[in-house]
Parts: sequence; structure tokens; C-alpha cells
Amino acid sequence: MNYLSESPLDVVGLLAAGHHPKAGAIVLFSGEVRDNNLGREVAYLEYEAHASMAAKLIAAIIEEAKQKWPLHIAVAQHRTGKVAVGESAVVVITASPHRSEAYAANRYIIDRVKHEVPIWKCEYFTDGTRKWGGNCNCHDITGDANQHVYEFDEVKK
Repeated sequence: MNYLSESPLDVVGLLAAGHHPKAGAIVLFSGEVRDNNLGREVAYLEYEAHASMAAKLIAAIIEEAKQKWPLHIAVAQHRTGKVAVGESAVVVITASPHRSEAYAANRYIIDRVKHEVPIWKCEYFTDGTRKWGGNCNCHDITGDANQHVYEFDEVKK
């Protein structure tokens, strides 16, 4: 499995490969590049990664998810390079006997990928400025680099 891709992610192809005869539930998460962030207009994103470390960590996260839930399939793939508004930056697919496990495992995988894998994001804004940061911007929302949005009681919008 290629965990990183410089080319646009094949969401349909990844989903097609995510089917399994013992799976009653398949959950697809696609993290899309939106045209705004925290009140600023986004032109595009650019991702850089420490490729070998990122691939090893994503593989380990998927393996840990398989140990926690009865997954028949678990896939995660992240873009690198320039990613346009409307494109998928990351895809996670989980297939399990029931939806509860498929949803929980999918959330576990994406949260860990966003916060632990050595992937860095540069946001390019329409006003010509840019901002480098980690793969998530939780600290911009929560005000604390150690508190993630999914742990934050009241997300400011």
C-alpha cells in the first residue's frame, strides 16, 4: 500500500478495493481542501512529509486499529505536494462486520494520522500570504497545542 501520493487520490478506486464479503459496514472519510480557514480564503494547500517515517507510522496506526477493532480492511492514504481546493488531501477507509467498529476505527486512524504522522501543511491564501504548520490546526481553534479539536468541548467557528 502506498500511504503517500503525489498524485490526486483515487477515492473511487480506494473505495472499490475497500469491500469485503464479511464486512457489513464500510466507512469512507475523505479530508477535502476547503476554500477557507479561520476566516481567510484559501487558494490551495501544499503538503510535505518525511516519507519513510510517515509510511511506517501510518502502517503502525492501521495495525493498531486492527488490533482494537475487528477490521477486514483498513486503508489510509495522504497527499503530498500541491493540493487544490476541492481535492482530497487524505482518505481513510475501514470495513468491519458492523458500523460501530467501522466508524470508531476510522475516527481513530484519521485523528492519529493528522496529529502524529510527520506531514506538514502550508496554506496558501488568496491574498498572497501563506502559513506553515502541522497537519492539523487544532491549536488555532483550541488555543492549546496539546488539546485537539476532537477533545475540545466547544469548538469556535
